[in-house]
Amino acid sequence: MYELKTKVTDSSVIEFIANVESPQKREDAYRLLDIYTETTGYTAKMWGPSIIGFGSYHYKYESGHEGDAPLVGFSPRKGKISLYFATGDHERAELLKKLGKHTAGKACVYINKAADIDLDVLRALIRQSVSFLEETYGKQDDAAGRN
Repeated sequence: MYELKTKVTDSSVIEFIANVESPQKREDAYRLLDIYTETTGYTAKMWGPSIIGFGSYHYKYESGHEGDAPLVGFSPRKGKISLYFATGDHERAELLKKLGKHTAGKACVYINKAADIDLDVLRALIRQSVSFLEETYGKQDDAAGRN
């Protein structure tokens, strides 16, 4: 049976960020930590070894596959910073047009540094993602708890 690799852990978010090699990415990670925490009202938790997630939701696909995932999150990776938002909502595409310099995959948005994007649009993306997922999956009484 398939087991999810990305689960909430007890690892320290602050220790993870402190160990980010690039001083610029480390500074951006602290800034993003503040923005995501203030915008969501959730305490940051490590999901797997490298994703900083906020809140959670439980999903179940028609195939029967199910699991838990953070409502939103980010990861200061070596190459780029990955931002995680909900997919499937038309507002996401409209907000991404206003975000600034980024590339986007199906679920991830990639930025080089926080200075490349409009932080007010980032906050709007975070709010939109949380609202969309809570409307779709219901508000969760989750382990990643509200502040």
